[in-house]
Amino acid sequence: MNNALMTVALAAACAGWPTALAAQGAGPLTLTRRQAIDTALARNPALAAAREEIAQARAREVQATAFPDPDLSADVTGEPSLAHPRNNGGSDIGVGLDLPFPTKFLLRHRVSHADVASARYDYEQLRQATASQTAQAYDAVLVALRHQADLTEGRQLAQDFLDKTRVRYAQGSVARLDVIKAQVDYAQAENALIANGRDLANARAALNRLLGRLLGAGIEPADTLAVPPALPALARLDSVALGARPELASLKSQQAGARAATSLAKEFWLPDLGLSVSKNFVPGAPATYTSAVGLSFPLFFWNHTGGEVAEASHHERELNATYRDLEAQVDEDGRTTYATAATALEQAVYLRDQLVPEARQAYQIASTSYGLGGSSALEVLDARRTLLDAESQYAEALGAANDARADLERAIGMPLDSIPAGGAP
Repeated sequence: MNNALMTVALAAACAGWPTALAAQGAGPLTLTRRQAIDTALARNPALAAAREEIAQARAREVQATAFPDPDLSADVTGEPSLAHPRNNGGSDIGVGLDLPFPTKFLLRHRVSHADVASARYDYEQLRQATASQTAQAYDAVLVALRHQADLTEGRQLAQDFLDKTRVRYAQGSVARLDVIKAQVDYAQAENALIANGRDLANARAALNRLLGRLLGAGIEPADTLAVPPALPALARLDSVALGARPELASLKSQQAGARAATSLAKEFWLPDLGLSVSKNFVPGAPATYTSAVGLSFPLFFWNHTGGEVAEASHHERELNATYRDLEAQVDEDGRTTYATAATALEQAVYLRDQLVPEARQAYQIASTSYGLGGSSALEVLDARRTLLDAESQYAEALGAANDARADLERAIGMPLDSIPAGGAP
């Protein structure tokens, strides 16, 4: 690639936004986790579709509160036949307008405005879910790269063991079978690296999809995989979630719209007003005007009380029950994700401080002893596998801890870093 184009793409990535050239796969894009999330929020196709849904809701609001269009009518009377429309006894030209009762305009506005607000909250919920998914996809790339580094080290250790085994076999201190075991162990390490390449490619493709880029476009994380910070207290997060989750805000907006819809349905008895003015033409006489006023009355009122009024009232009670259930779901979601995040963090810390150092020390002892003619090949192979397993568990634990933290941020409705030490923001 042209060096100037690469420089432009990387500079744009560092600023937080990929250039159009980089988005089309012209070169690898290096992003931090925060930059990846910001890019996904700006370019993700699902979010673009959600923004269009908000625009549609606003358009429906305009339609719901629009002033009725007037009706234009004209008639010709006294026609001797359809072939001679001008030989008539008169004609009328009129304009009519139907006006709903004024309060109905206000209530329709409240209903449609609640729909717009609900669409905005649904969009915010999708943004939070997209941010969480992007963070987890970013961490998946980091985990795959961490596995790659560990497997590369494991292959080097297998090569060192194979070299030592060949030296000892040449000296006659080990059997030919040990050399074969060392060769098989090296081949397994090489095969594991090949499989890791597939996992890394899939992780990058998943991240590119969330960023709205070509799946095969080059992308590299700028952050490293590390143990996340300690979590705030669960009691603080509960109150934060109840005030920040967009699902609850969306349902509150729907409840407000349902109350307005119920009030609107109960106004069936308020008459709509019909106005019309027409100009009358009679041959041989001066033109005259006719004015008319019409009112609509609900004669069969039980159709309304048992129909739209009952439906609106039941829908309002349905939303009230749904809100109580959703509050419990939000609370449960927060507690579940918090427990998962706390456990994953504890496991990552334990693996970092206990298991991995002990496994590495055990391998170093076995390898050194084998080089001096002490340990057997089986002991070295077992210690190496234990070390690789510990490193693999640690990489997975790091990814799980970071993923659980991202999911917890989704569950409470905001980043954990934005919560002050004293409680809710």
